[in-house]
Amino acid sequence: MSARSAQSLRDAQAARRRNGWLLCIAACVGVWLLRQGMETTEPPQPSRAQSFTSTETFTGAASSAPAPPHARGGEARAGAALPPAEPVRVRIPAIRVDAPVMRLGLARDGSLEVPPPDRSGSAGWYKDGAAPGADGTAVLAGHVDDARGPAVFYALGALKKGGRIEVARADRRTAVFTVDAVEVYPNDAFPDRRVYGPAGRAELRVITCGGGFSEKSGYRGNVVVFAHLTGTA
Repeated sequence: MSARSAQSLRDAQAARRRNGWLLCIAACVGVWLLRQGMETTEPPQPSRAQSFTSTETFTGAASSAPAPPHARGGEARAGAALPPAEPVRVRIPAIRVDAPVMRLGLARDGSLEVPPPDRSGSAGWYKDGAAPGADGTAVLAGHVDDARGPAVFYALGALKKGGRIEVARADRRTAVFTVDAVEVYPNDAFPDRRVYGPAGRAELRVITCGGGFSEKSGYRGNVVVFAHLTGTA
């Protein structure tokens, strides 16, 4: 196989993985909200102040948008990357998340497997991607609600810049991340490269459904938390 062919295969596999995440998250239909009716309070959504730039809006995000810059004024200093190790638990104190982490792979159609309905309180880690704390962009995803009510990442949109995310790992080390931004993207304009692209350091994305709710189609988009490794505990 030529170097060009090998690179093309890697690019295709990377695109398949990215599309898998998008298909998974876009499938959230808000069962709880549908059952309760629109009188039920929708999950909190991030304000413009929590985005990378105050001029970006929900409808303005484009798939071709560049990856967010790593060096920003006032950003917490990046920590040294850790060796790869499987995540076992995620804690986000500001929104009272303390949940187990399960492995997620790809289904036969290339979409990402989702946590089963009876594990809506768990977060899922894409096991074929970077491990949280190791070099690269690690991805955690979880349900926003289920038939019974709020699920693991219901309050994700309320997270603020500078917030702390802790990921306990199988090697008994805890990777500590600091939130850089909280964005909302519509399902039909999800910026793959911006969210999943190479980071050049240890970064984390935490994703759930959001962007407003429609009784016909469910959630209109996704809430994405961008964070980078700043230490260990």
